Amino acid sequence: MRPYTILNAAMTLDGKIATKTGSSNISGKKDLERVHELRKECDAIMVGIGTVLADDPRLTVHKIDANPEDNPVRIVVDSKCRTPEDARITNSDAKTIIACAREFKEDFEASDKYETFKKRGVKFIYSGSDRVDLKLLMSYLHEEGIDKLMLEGGSTLNFSMIKAGLIDEIRICVAPMVVGGSESKTFFDGEGFDLMDEAVKLELTDSYTLDKDLILTYKVLK
Repeated sequence: MRPYTILNAAMTLDGKIATKTGSSNISGKKDLERVHELRKECDAIMVGIGTVLADDPRLTVHKIDANPEDNPVRIVVDSKCRTPEDARITNSDAKTIIACAREFKEDFEASDKYETFKKRGVKFIYSGSDRVDLKLLMSYLHEEGIDKLMLEGGSTLNFSMIKAGLIDEIRICVAPMVVGGSESKTFFDGEGFDLMDEAVKLELTDSYTLDKDLILTYKVLK
């Protein structure tokens, strides 16, 4: 068993979620409110370490009316235990779980950073040898009472999750802009598939506009 997982993101018309310099202000005010409504509905929100290092997100519900208890559990997939000691995701606004690989456990738990995180109530789980085993992680999260999970990337984690069959639904905001750039981050990066026949198939279940943005919802076909 695992949580029902919704991948949410905003991208430009040419599929970019950030420019080569990391600028990622893509969607409008109405879409940001939609995102925070979704956060409020979910038990947890998960990102990769790349997103934490690049954006230092809070991953709380703050663009709409909300109470502290509306904040989802925050999960970071961080195989090498690189989450910075001052990362906002480790503050007291909500519970935080950091998932690491077993190879790095001994050295990390001997560090001052680990003790700092423990004092803040951050929880660590370990799976996989040199990188987090996402299927085991999802099983663990289900056992922790997380039934509905929001995935906010980044692009490498997005691909790893969908390749492993761990995403049920995709909600994407398409902004009417083009940024280009071969080094700009796309919605899905990672190793990719070799053949089109291997591609994950989707079914469009909803579409509508929010101001200038287009919102698309897809079911991931198994």
